[in-house]
This record gives sequence, C-alpha cells and structure tokens, in this order.
Amino acid sequence: MSSLAKAQAAAKANDLAAAERIYRHILTNAASNNVEKAIAEKETALYQLGQLYQSHNKVKELEELIQTSRSVMSGLAKSKVAKIIRTLIDLFSDLPGTLDTQIKVTKDCIAWAISERRNFLRQSLETRLVSLYIERNAYHDALKLINTLLTELKRLDDKMVLVEVQLFESRVYHALRNIPKSKAALTSARTSANSIYCPTLMQANLDMQSGILHADDKDYKTAFSYFVEALDGYSSQEDQRATAALKYMLLSKIMLNLTDDINLILNGKLAQKYAGRDIDAMKAVASAHANRSLKEFEQALETYKTELSSDKIIRSHFSALYDTLLEQNLVRVIEPFSTVEISHVADVVGLDTRQVEGKLSQMILDKVFYGVLDQGNGWLTVFEEPRKDATYEAALDTIRHMTTVVDLLYEKASKLN
Repeated sequence: MSSLAKAQAAAKANDLAAAERIYRHILTNAASNNVEKAIAEKETALYQLGQLYQSHNKVKELEELIQTSRSVMSGLAKSKVAKIIRTLIDLFSDLPGTLDTQIKVTKDCIAWAISERRNFLRQSLETRLVSLYIERNAYHDALKLINTLLTELKRLDDKMVLVEVQLFESRVYHALRNIPKSKAALTSARTSANSIYCPTLMQANLDMQSGILHADDKDYKTAFSYFVEALDGYSSQEDQRATAALKYMLLSKIMLNLTDDINLILNGKLAQKYAGRDIDAMKAVASAHANRSLKEFEQALETYKTELSSDKIIRSHFSALYDTLLEQNLVRVIEPFSTVEISHVADVVGLDTRQVEGKLSQMILDKVFYGVLDQGNGWLTVFEEPRKDATYEAALDTIRHMTTVVDLLYEKASKLN
C-alpha cells in the first residue's frame, strides 16, 4: 500500500494524528526515481492534508501548511504554484470566523509573491484580498487596492482579471452609496467582458450586480430580468448564490405589487430546487403585502429575522416596502368610512396615534387619498376623489389658440404697412 493510500485510510478512520504524520512524511521525503511522480505525490498530499485540516477546523495548522507549500513546491512552474496556493487559501472560506486569518495569510502570500517576483500570483492574490476586504466592510482599503490593480491590469490588457476587479469596484461604490460611480464601474466591466469569453459564473455576477443597481433605481421590472439571468447562471454551476438571485426575483415582484406572479415562480422546477427558509421568508413577506397587513409583515420580519435582516440588499428595500405597506394598510382601514377617529385607525394598525396622524397628513399631501384632519376632534374626514372639470382646460386652449391667431394677424398687418 502506498503512503498516500495509508494516509487516506487513516483519515477515513478519523485518525487525524496518523494521517497528518504520513502526509508530512510525503511532503518532506517523497523521493523517487520518477521526479514527476514525486511532485504529483507532494501536490496530492498538500491538497488532501489541507482538506483534512479544513474538515477538523484546524485553522492554525492550515495556515502553517500554506507557508510549507511555498517551500515544498518552489521548483514547480509559477502557474502550478499559484494554483496550489490559491486552492489552499480557498479552504478557509468554509471555516466560520476566519476572515481576519484569511486576510493575514493572503497578505503574507502577497509579500512572498513580491519577493519571488511572481506578478501573476500577486495580482491574483490581491484580487482575492479585495473580495476579503469587501466581506469585512473595509471598503476604503478595498478601493485603494482596486485603483492600483486597475492601473496595472489596463496596461497589461489582462481582460479576465480586469472584469473581476471592475465588478468589485462597482460593489464597493454601491456599498458606499456612490451609485453613479458604481454604474460606471459596472459599464466598464461589461465592456471588458464583451471583448473576451466570459465564464458563466462571471456573467452571472455581472447580471446580479446589474439587477441590484436597477432595483436601487426602482426599475424593478428590468431588475427582475437580470435576476432571472443570474439565477440561470448560478444554477447551471450549482452555485449557492442562486438562492439569493431567487430571493431578489421575488423581491422585485413584491415591489411591483405583482404578488400573484410569485406562486407561478415558486411552482417552477428551478425554484423548487432552492426551497427553504430563505424562500419561505419571501413568501411570508409577499403574503403580508398581498393582504396589505403591516402586522403580518412585522411578524415575518421577526420569524425570519436571520434570513431577511442579514441580507443587505433586501434590508435596503424594506424601508420603502414598510412605507408602502403602511400606506396600503391605512387605506384599507379608512376605505369604509367618510369620517373616522384617528385613534381607531391607530388601534387597528397597532401604531402610535401621533405616528398615524403624521403618516395620514403626508398621504393627503401626496394625494394618495383626499381628506382633511380635524386635530381638534381627532377625526379624519375622507372625501371622494374630485372629478376634473374640463371647462378650465378647454378655456386655456381657446385663449392659447386666440393668442396665436392675433400674433399671425399682427404679422400680416405689419407686412401690409
């Protein structure tokens, strides 16, 4: 039995110490008459030992393994070493609470790449560091690194990495609420992507960001179409972000007040694949919106707090959704009345009287309905929507045409004189 097979057997038997010992022996002593075979064994040992540390949540050991890999594989081609290091760093992504460690390890590898003059690896690692900064909400650090990378990548004409960095730039500016620059960065990313073969996941990322920006502009119809494209791309690659794309599709339909379409979407084969609490949360919000019930909406927020509040995109739209639901709820309550006590409306919707009074006043000014607040008696008097009198508009048109006629007659009279 080969050393690799023994290590795999020990790992399968959950004997971490034995498996680690054998893998370490391979990394330090894998001597063979066949140099290529020895290198392949070391490479396999690195991957499998990294996965072993990941499965046992051995963060410190995995960090040390990455440092070891740099010396073990120093004689390999630069592209091969870059792939090994990136793969080992990626193992951290599934370990919770390791964001700071990932940033530290990535910076350490960048410093090593600079000392070894491995520019391709450095740029790749710096691109990954940007994504880690974004995840950590360190947007100014990310932006500083992005500007440096963009200058280099445009000079080298490396379009594939350029698209990725420009997309990161769009996300950073969006997080900083600089929407014009976010749109400009996304346009640049799409322009760069059009000149190369764009992988499915990258195209899905571009579609997702486009949908998010259109949703911010309240253009939910266009946003929905982009989210559909993103869902197709993520789903074809079995990417977990497909669930987020589906959630944003449902959000777009809710904001368009097309809650009937949500059942059609959820009954589709693709949507059923991603059924779970995230989708149940959006269904609960859609139901509250359809029933114009603020109480149901607040219950959905409480029941699915993790699924809804943890998503920055959905959370950013909930303020507008809350206002919309509050307006619809108030309209539903006052519909049967010509005069109603404000305190009664407040009791029905479960809000403070002063808050309801302020919102009703705003709705009257916005002409959501016609009415007047009697603050002395604490009443709201609702009027029927006034009919427009066409006489006034017709009179204005007549005067406008008469003015034109008089001007023409004056011009002709001037020519005769």
